[in-house]
Amino acid sequence: MKSPTATRYSDSDLAEFKSLIESKLNRARSEVGYVQEQILDITEHATDDHGDWMEGASTGGDLEFLNDQMARYSKFIRELEGALIRIKNRTYGICEVSGELIDKKRLLAVPTARKSLIAKQAEQNEPKRMKDIQENFDESD
Repeated sequence: MKSPTATRYSDSDLAEFKSLIESKLNRARSEVGYVQEQILDITEHATDDHGDWMEGASTGGDLEFLNDQMARYSKFIRELEGALIRIKNRTYGICEVSGELIDKKRLLAVPTARKSLIAKQAEQNEPKRMKDIQENFDESD
């Protein structure tokens, strides 16, 4: 357990996070390969003779879904690779907003986290606060 004055995670903690992240990275890369195979299979077997329009619509929907999936995996892979860089630099687990350590349980659940839960919640509530301020300003006119 980290003390509140800790400035970074220990090397053994970082090794634990690295192992977890590398495992997730390998799985994500494997999934990307699988999705790429599916996209290739669909595009190779798509008919160009404008036959059954229902089949064409279904194929288009499948491709859109797979491309969206590919984009999500690509983003996740970039985030995992960024986490590995932060581990190498020994800055992993430090909140980008407060500079405090992110709770270990949060990092184990969301290893790409760059903000503490409190900072993340404050960020998500900011648009609502700005809207409330704007509405109060508009009412005073």
